[in-house]
Amino acid sequence: MSMFQIKGAAALALAVAATGSVGTALAQQHPRLAPARDVTVVYSVQPEKLPQPTQAVVQFKAEGDKLRIDSPDHAGSTILDRPAQRVTLIMHKQKVYTGFSPKHGLRNPFMLDMSMKYEPDGAGRVAGLACNKWTITTTHGKANACVTEDGVILSEEGVDADGLRGKLEAQSVTYGPLADSLFVPPADYQMITAQMPIPHGAGPQSSARP
Repeated sequence: MSMFQIKGAAALALAVAATGSVGTALAQQHPRLAPARDVTVVYSVQPEKLPQPTQAVVQFKAEGDKLRIDSPDHAGSTILDRPAQRVTLIMHKQKVYTGFSPKHGLRNPFMLDMSMKYEPDGAGRVAGLACNKWTITTTHGKANACVTEDGVILSEEGVDADGLRGKLEAQSVTYGPLADSLFVPPADYQMITAQMPIPHGAGPQSSARP
C-alpha cells in the first residue's frame, strides 16, 4: 500500500522513540516514533497527481499502538492495530468490515520507522504547534517532515516508500482521551471474509510511507 495511492480521503503516520548510548547519540537522532498522548489530527492530504487536497481525520492512541483514519464523507474508516499487525477496513453505509495482515508489516504515511534515515533540519511551526524538522531518506528518495516533541507528525512532503510523491499537513490537533471502541468495528456490523471492491471514500488503499 502506498502513501499517496488513496481512495476518497487518505491514509495514516506515527513515530518510535529509540534509546542509544552517548557515543551513538548523533547517529541515532530521529523523531519520536509514536504520539505520547491520545490525539486527533485533521490532515490535508494531496497526492502529486491530485489537483486538490483532500481531508483525513486520524486518531492516534497513546504510544501509537492503534490508529484510525476516517474519510471526509464518513463513508469508511481504516484501523491499524500495531501489536496485532492487522488492518481493518470499515464501510459504514453497508455496515460491513474486513481485515487483513500486510505481508510486509504495517506501514503508513502517518508512521515513521527506524529503517529510515533521519537528519535534523531546524525548527518549524504547523497548525499553531512547534515541531522539529527532519529530512527523511529511503531507498526511493527523500521527504521532509515536521514532528512535535511528543511524536505527532504535523507535516510531510516528498517521496514515499513506493517512490510516489505527495504531501500532508495538519489543519488541527486535539489532545484528549480516545475510547477503545473507536478502534474496533461496531458490534452490529457484519464481517466479510471474501475479497470485494472497497466503495469510493472507504479509506486508504495503501499504507506505505516515506
